[in-house]
Amino acid sequence: MAGTFQVREIKVTSWINQNTVWLSFEGGIDAQPGQFVMVWLPNVGEKPFCIASTHPFGLLVVDVGPFSHAMLQLKIGDRVWVKGPLGRGFSIEGDKILLVAGGYGSAPLLSLAQRACTQGKKVSVCLGAKDQEGLLLSDEFVELGCQVSLATEDGSCGTRGLVTTIVEEVIREWDVDTLYACGPVGLLSALAKLCHQYLLNYQLSWEAHMRCGMGLCGSCEVPISFDSSLSVGWLACYDGPVFVKRWD
Repeated sequence: MAGTFQVREIKVTSWINQNTVWLSFEGGIDAQPGQFVMVWLPNVGEKPFCIASTHPFGLLVVDVGPFSHAMLQLKIGDRVWVKGPLGRGFSIEGDKILLVAGGYGSAPLLSLAQRACTQGKKVSVCLGAKDQEGLLLSDEFVELGCQVSLATEDGSCGTRGLVTTIVEEVIREWDVDTLYACGPVGLLSALAKLCHQYLLNYQLSWEAHMRCGMGLCGSCEVPISFDSSLSVGWLACYDGPVFVKRWD
């Protein structure tokens, strides 16, 4: 139930790197790729997390602040309180789709790739990060049968530079139907401009500071300066987090 918190027990913890853990919980969750949940820990607080897996329900947690640091201390058998799924997720459109992630933005795109591959879609994935350690879940995308391209700013893995460099190459060579992305605001803004240039349909999952997760407080309004197609007052938690732009 989206409006109430439910207790979830951790069944599996899998460390991706020294700062990132995959938490798998008991049971599944009926959610679309790109939707999110609010997670509450007693005496710590409440924060949003993208749903990385639906069956079993799973979250990818990166150590970026006090709350996520507390999440990384959890062990098998520990419990968290979860509200969701919330927000609007991705919808699969077209036969050739391109997924673009910066850092831990790969989490919601993995479940999207799983669903698209099950439907027989051709999936190309571009992952970018500062260094090789920051490239998350690349092996999992390969195992699904996706075409995977990598970029790191320091050149430690894949193409040296920003992920947008390899994205534009795929757009030119692969006849993409729809681009999907999740990651830092700067990346999403750059991808929006790129899609406007090529008149390419896109679905972007916007990150924003969320408090209520239900569109009540307005703290997660995404400025239209990030993407000229956004409307004033567009809320990541209620209207999104996925924003859809179609040119037809």
